This record gives sequence, structure tokens and C-alpha cells, in this order.
Amino acid sequence: MEQNVDPVKPRRRYDASQRRAQARATRRAVLATAGQLFADHGYQRTSMKDIAAGAGVSVETVYGYFGTKAGLLKELLDVTVAGDDAPIPVPDRAPAQAVEATPDGRTKLALYAAFLATVQARLAPLYLIIRGAAEGDRDAADLWAELGAQKLAGMTMLARHLADAGVLAPGRSVEETRDELWALGAIEVYELLVGQRGWSPDRYRDWLVDVWANRLLAEPG
Repeated sequence: MEQNVDPVKPRRRYDASQRRAQARATRRAVLATAGQLFADHGYQRTSMKDIAAGAGVSVETVYGYFGTKAGLLKELLDVTVAGDDAPIPVPDRAPAQAVEATPDGRTKLALYAAFLATVQARLAPLYLIIRGAAEGDRDAADLWAELGAQKLAGMTMLARHLADAGVLAPGRSVEETRDELWALGAIEVYELLVGQRGWSPDRYRDWLVDVWANRLLAEPG
């Protein structure tokens, strides 16, 4: 007697793309909420529970994504500096690659100043939050120190690019160049000129290029 046998249905391949997209959206919502709460109430007075409630997720979800409040602050810093949450290091992004690729000294400085002005416009409020948090929180203090180290590393890289391109003024060392790039490009200077004196970011950018070029380059342009 012939039996009817159901054909074996092909196993459906699990597609995790939607789940990853939802997780990414949730992370973004948590980071945005945290940034707003830190700005409104301060780092110390904002709890992970507050952040979870503001983002509409469970506090367990927030801890699961970021581990600690300091871990959340660190990721908020990374996303703010980069401008997005793509896992691409800043040196591998287009602005940094453009600075490295051009042989002209003033163009290098102009590209970097434009990048810096854009980043500092996003970073200035968070910078103040981290600086204040560092006074009473060990993890935040570590993050503050890391932020300073990252800034110095970026200026060291730029100084070496200028030296390797042979465009520095005679007698200038990489170390001296780095220190002047670092001091003049400090976010405190941006905050003074743009935040307190009302300069536009474009005016700050152009000023920074002129000062850097006149101080550092053999041919300021």
C-alpha cells in the first residue's frame, strides 16, 4: 500500500538583520537619552534607571549593552567624536585619510581644522560633562585622561604628516609642532571663541588654519 509522505520542507535560514537593526536603534535611543539627561541633570545625578526610563527600555537592557554608566559615557564619547556608530576608527575615516593623502601643508591644516571644528561643535557639551564628572567619579576620571591622550595622539599624527611631507618651517621638531597644534586646537579655545565670543564655526576654522600655517609652515600660503 502506497503511503503519502509529506515532502521535507527546506529549513528556513535565520535572518538576524532585523534583530541587529532593532538592537542598533535601541542603542542609539539609549545614547541620545543619556546625553540629554547628562546635560540636563549632570552625570552624577543621572542613574541608569533614569536613562532606561527615558529611552523606554528596561534597565537590564541598558546594563546589557553598556555594562556600566561609565561604559555608556565612553560609547557616547566615541559616537560623538565619530559622528555615527559605525565601527570605523577615526584614523580610517575619510577626513583623516584626506589629510594624510594631500602633500600640501596648508591643505592638510585646512582639512584637519574643518574636521576639528565639526567634531568640536558636537563634542563641546559632552566635553564639559566629562570634565565635571571626572572630579567625583574614578571611571569618569579615567575617561577624561583617555580623552586627553586621544587628542594628543591625533595632533602627534598630524605633526608627523607635516614633517614627512617636508612642509614644516626650518628647525621645527615634531614634538614642538605637536604641542602647538594641540594647544591652539584645544576644545577650550573653541569654547572661548565660539561658545563665549559668538564666533561662527567657519570663522573659528579659518582663524585656526591661518594661525597654524603662519606658526608652523615654511610656506604658509
